[in-house]
Amino acid sequence: MPETALPGRRGQAARNNIVILDAARHVFLGDPKAPISQVAERAGVGISALYRRYPSKEALLCRLCHDGLRTYIAEAEAAAEEPDGWAALTGFLTRVVEADVHSLTVHLAGTFAPTPEMGQDARRAGELTARLVERARETGRLRPDAVTEDLGMILECCAAIRVDDPDRTAQLRRRYLALLVEGLSSGGPDLPGPPPRPGEMNGRWRPS
Repeated sequence: MPETALPGRRGQAARNNIVILDAARHVFLGDPKAPISQVAERAGVGISALYRRYPSKEALLCRLCHDGLRTYIAEAEAAAEEPDGWAALTGFLTRVVEADVHSLTVHLAGTFAPTPEMGQDARRAGELTARLVERARETGRLRPDAVTEDLGMILECCAAIRVDDPDRTAQLRRRYLALLVEGLSSGGPDLPGPPPRPGEMNGRWRPS
């Protein structure tokens, strides 16, 4: 039984948590430095109810980012079931962009200390992504100078697209993802400059 379908207080607590997390995504995408009281106000819950579930703003930020990482892993695992390597890679990128996984990653990096569990999941995500890239390369459709780390940059580029209208944001993200995926295809000119090094972007996760 899903948590939100539980009767009584447990079900209400689960529903409250969904409302709190939705409010937190909205608030911190707009301003990562916003106080946690803004989340409680938007969620329509008392600050004490929020603190009972998340004892600090850092704990709430950590939960938001870890949820995004888990979504990424779930989509990568689903893509692994696709028999065509190129379709697996492009379908994965499309679903991750649609899930808006990387918006919080871009905005919240460095605002909290990642947990060891997040580190384990990040390594798992990297392994799954590398396998998707390897399979796409085996089809001959992925350009030979593309690397696993390029995917993270592509996803961040799409996440940076945001206008006031959510539907228009989704349209624009689909448009530019299509352009970027075309750039991943084999047959184009060599890419300028070296790709990101493994771990090159990890420094931004250190709390400032």
